[in-house]
Amino acid sequence: MFRNYLKVAFRTLWKHRSHTFINVVGLSVAFGTCVLLFLTATFELSYDTFHTDADRIFRLNFLASERDGTSSRSGTMPYVISPALKAEFPELEGVSRFFDRTSSVRRKEQTSNQDVRLVDADFLHMFSFPLLKGNPKTALNSLSDIVISEKMAQDVFGKEDPIGKPLELRMIGAWQTFTVTAIVSNAPRNSTLTYNAFIRSENSADYQANKSRWDFGNHDVYVKLKAGTDPQTLQRRTQAFMEKYFAKDIKQQKEQGYPVNELGFQRSLLLIPMREVHYDTETMNGEAISRAYIYTLMLVGLFILAIACINFINLTIAQSITRAREVGVRKSLGAQRSQLFGQIWGETLLLCVAALLIGLGLAYAVLPTFNRLFQSQLTIDSFLTPGTLLVTGLGFLLISLVAGGYPSWFVTRFNAVEVLKGSVKMSRPGLLRNSLIVTQFTIACLLIVCTMIIHQQITYLQQKPMGLDKDQVISVPVGNELNGTTVLKAMRDRLANQPTIAAVSGSAVNIGAGLDGSSSRMMFGFQYGKRDVSCDWLRIDTDYLKTMGVKLIQGRDFSPAFSTDSSSSVLITQSMAKALGETNPVGKYIKPDDKAYQIVGVVSDFNLYSLHEEAKPITLQMQSNHPIMYVLVRVNPQNLVGAMEAVKAAWKTIAPKQEFIGSFLDENTERWYRKEQRLATIFTSAAVIAILLSCMGLFSIALISIQQRTKEIGVRKVLGASVPSIVGLLSKDFLKLVVIGIFIASPIAWWAMNKWLQDFAYKIDVEWWVFVLAGVLAIGIALATVSLQSIRAALMNPVKSLRSE
Repeated sequence: MFRNYLKVAFRTLWKHRSHTFINVVGLSVAFGTCVLLFLTATFELSYDTFHTDADRIFRLNFLASERDGTSSRSGTMPYVISPALKAEFPELEGVSRFFDRTSSVRRKEQTSNQDVRLVDADFLHMFSFPLLKGNPKTALNSLSDIVISEKMAQDVFGKEDPIGKPLELRMIGAWQTFTVTAIVSNAPRNSTLTYNAFIRSENSADYQANKSRWDFGNHDVYVKLKAGTDPQTLQRRTQAFMEKYFAKDIKQQKEQGYPVNELGFQRSLLLIPMREVHYDTETMNGEAISRAYIYTLMLVGLFILAIACINFINLTIAQSITRAREVGVRKSLGAQRSQLFGQIWGETLLLCVAALLIGLGLAYAVLPTFNRLFQSQLTIDSFLTPGTLLVTGLGFLLISLVAGGYPSWFVTRFNAVEVLKGSVKMSRPGLLRNSLIVTQFTIACLLIVCTMIIHQQITYLQQKPMGLDKDQVISVPVGNELNGTTVLKAMRDRLANQPTIAAVSGSAVNIGAGLDGSSSRMMFGFQYGKRDVSCDWLRIDTDYLKTMGVKLIQGRDFSPAFSTDSSSSVLITQSMAKALGETNPVGKYIKPDDKAYQIVGVVSDFNLYSLHEEAKPITLQMQSNHPIMYVLVRVNPQNLVGAMEAVKAAWKTIAPKQEFIGSFLDENTERWYRKEQRLATIFTSAAVIAILLSCMGLFSIALISIQQRTKEIGVRKVLGASVPSIVGLLSKDFLKLVVIGIFIASPIAWWAMNKWLQDFAYKIDVEWWVFVLAGVLAIGIALATVSLQSIRAALMNPVKSLRSE
């Protein structure tokens, strides 16, 4: 019996091979796309779940109120808060600072750059990063102890046992010796905290100067609660702690009329669960990913799968007339409805199995390209985990039941007598068919509109003036081994007579995301009269304005002729002057960090960081105690390749052992928006797949519909109907469905894109013409798809059409 069913299934699928091909292609593409997108989303949602006590680990945030009534969060903490919390809250099992730093490491003349994180001794027993060698209770007892990862141990020591061996780290401009006390396992790929080594946080360059200050912060703090401690109760108790140690700041804000934050206080301490840190886009400085982005991946996968399933259901129901006679004959010969359902659903299952296998093969084949395009970290092992296999199996069964179950039930319910008489009633299958086609094109139009708006926003971000000229500027990271001021002077000397070089300067902050992968930011908040002022504090060197194309508005630029420029003079931006309340601030003094600085010039506003956030007021200074981290070189546009080679050659003479990783600033700023580029790529790919699958389904439905109206078309032609009128008659019903889909998709897309654009301080307005263009595009594609069959049918000889009936 089973063998007979299998033969019938293969014969039926082969008989309708064009529709079988469309179904297999649609489902296999949908399965492959879904697997890749869902695996990526699942990986992102798994961040930090491997920690045994993740539910008891929290990252600290400050919650403050702004003058305009909004609340803002910050994860930057002062040194002194960690020991104070540990002393005053016995509910805490552990407290650790965390500095996201890199350092040069030297072992027997072998030098490399490593992610050396600064932490406290509690760190090793707070988190589930197991030690392969060493004791977690004593591994970081001394300031000269270093714990290295398994990978770093292999890279630096090879097969040699590292325990007890010395390592040199470049600290505060000099080499400092540390002793390896433990080897820690490599951080999992789904860990927010990454590392190559750990040393004590007291080794930070500014620790001694700021260890007792509550108004200076530069690191994250993590706490682990004792078992049974309620996080909400503890958080409420920390309010008294805040009122005690930040009394001066809170008093000043109250006097200036600042509103309270969302908790009802001027300033509060929040406990952010460890499992939420990876998704905290507000305070993780670009290292986080929004949950909305992850859910978008899953939603796009479901959309693609839904379109493929709709195609399958529509085609199966459209073919029901041809299967009706078969069902009638089998019923008259004694076949039970359950047997017929099993046979027809078995054909569906066979087709779905083939599509699943092909889809998994496609997913595996495109995996390297997918990882490169979407910066994913999927491997073949990701496919073979028990959870993935279980979800894939259950999802496959659900889809085969939904996509194949209804059509099978629909076909097998025909009355045998009516079928054999030729008077079968379809019970308005067009309503379901039309609803599914509308759903298809609603999804397709939604993806088209989202793709267009995302591309518009990315183009706007890349082309919006930043207040500086980022074109033809090369940024060269100095690194940790070299003295930035010395390197800058040497680069100026070597590039002085080069015809391709226009200007050379230096800065502590790169513009954009450079090839070194690091970023930094220093901010100061202080009182100016009765004004509360906050600004970015930027270390630059002479010729910065010339190199970066920043305009001088008032006063003068920094100059070697003024000795005070490197110690007590500053430039400020226009927005900084506005924050001070001064129309002519030149000659005035500001006192951040209790030191007086004279304003010698005002420059135009410029964006120091990405356009996700509004440009902050900036103070530019040349204090020698703040290092130069990047050499900036403006080159002439006539020979960019030659200019880059000249800069590279100069670098090699200065630092022959250090890799040159210079890059153009316009490339750096594009890397600011990699997440948006990934989203655009996802939506573009999804829109193309959705349109192709929808058109394949529409093509097949139109073909079957036209075949069922062959006699009608012949009669109309005999009665004098023209080819255009017949094409219009056959196309208009389908185009109506597409138009309905456009009207449904447009408000959904408008709402979704406006929500997405809220993440940007600088954004486009969603224009009406985007929806019109998307609609015209969808109608044009649908019309081309349907017209192909309509024209063919309209040109058919009416004698043949009538004879075929």
